[in-house]
Amino acid sequence: MIIEQHNADLPTPTGLMRTTIYRPQAQGLFPALIFYSEIFQQTAPIARSAAILASHGFVVLVPEVFHELNPIGTVLAYDDAGKDKGNADKWAKPLEHHDSDTQAMIDFVKQQNYCTGTLGVMGVCIGGHLAYRAALNPEIKAAFCLYATDIHSNTLPAKAGNNSFERMADVQGEIHFIWGKQDPHVPQEGRTKIYQQCVNTGINYQWQEVNAQHAFMRDEGERYDAALAISMYQQAVALFNRTL
Repeated sequence: MIIEQHNADLPTPTGLMRTTIYRPQAQGLFPALIFYSEIFQQTAPIARSAAILASHGFVVLVPEVFHELNPIGTVLAYDDAGKDKGNADKWAKPLEHHDSDTQAMIDFVKQQNYCTGTLGVMGVCIGGHLAYRAALNPEIKAAFCLYATDIHSNTLPAKAGNNSFERMADVQGEIHFIWGKQDPHVPQEGRTKIYQQCVNTGINYQWQEVNAQHAFMRDEGERYDAALAISMYQQAVALFNRTL
């Protein structure tokens, strides 16, 4: 489908959050996806991923995940300085603020005359964690989480009893976890810990471990695996078509 895009600055309890909307130009109502980026925010690869999803008939929202900590429109470079700043932002923002960001986007979607009101989530890297975290909200019907960092380690700031790993039983929708076997950010012992939690909580999940490195979806840089990325888009679209 031919798509269009525009920005919306959404009010949240922690300030305005620039969110880019990608959606079909066609008339009608479409289900919505929140697409959570890496620590670098909306880079060109993230924008292209959002466009791919939107062209399959979804309204895709890409929020600036660290909007409280940067001027509106900030995009960090894929270099050491960008990585250092993005990681500092990751450790500085409490998970509760991500939760209120997600709720702001849910509220926005339900007010739009081009949305059905049903929502799924997808993300890569820290965005994979945020997609999982969003799935703790009962409004989220499905989540596609790619190489989600920091779930196994419980290292992101949160109030006592509110870390992501321990709250897995709150997931009510269907959730897919995809991991790279060669990803040092989520080693085998970390993946095993998360897998066992899926089993113990009895959530509706699917699990894949693929021969790939961290950031294999990013179509920029030497870790990109185009064939695998195409397969992941197909699986995500199938999940969202079925559940939304």
